[in-house]
Amino acid sequence: MNPIFESIKEVIETRRTTKPLLMNGQRIPDEQVEQLLQLADWAPTHGHTEPWRFMVYAAGAAADFCHQHAALYKQENGDQFQEDKYEKLLHMGDKASHIVVAYMQRGNLPKIPALEEIAATSCAIQNLLLGATALGIASYWGSGGMAYKPSMKSLLKLREEDVVLGILYLGYTDNAAREGKRLVPLQEKITWNN
Repeated sequence: MNPIFESIKEVIETRRTTKPLLMNGQRIPDEQVEQLLQLADWAPTHGHTEPWRFMVYAAGAAADFCHQHAALYKQENGDQFQEDKYEKLLHMGDKASHIVVAYMQRGNLPKIPALEEIAATSCAIQNLLLGATALGIASYWGSGGMAYKPSMKSLLKLREEDVVLGILYLGYTDNAAREGKRLVPLQEKITWNN
């Protein structure tokens, strides 16, 4: 078998989500995070729009982001406010090394559907997550809290047409990766036409 295929296969099949509270607080060198962003930059892109954008929060800035995220939640949820959810958002990044907000920046080519730009950005995120796995870095792609709310766009100074696709938490963990599983057999997901 092709050794390059085998390496890629191993990374894809061993990538797992690690909740940020299971990270151990050890710092990832910024150079390695830069390498992950370089991998993200090689995602497929229709019309060379390259719509993926990343805001990286490291060290004290990661804690600041978590405080701002929790404050947004508190500010916008009035009667629906839940103290436990607020605390979770406040401390979500306590043990993460870096927090990366990934978003799609809508380009100036209206002929390219927004869905394709979102898909390209999702591919960039997957490249980053696979690179993290290859480097022994734990990762979590979060979409909770205020991630998809207009107030998050305001906090990040994004335009209305831009789309936040998630908050990525990167760090190290002392826990072994869980066994992978798929609930639906692959054969049920494929229709061959010959």
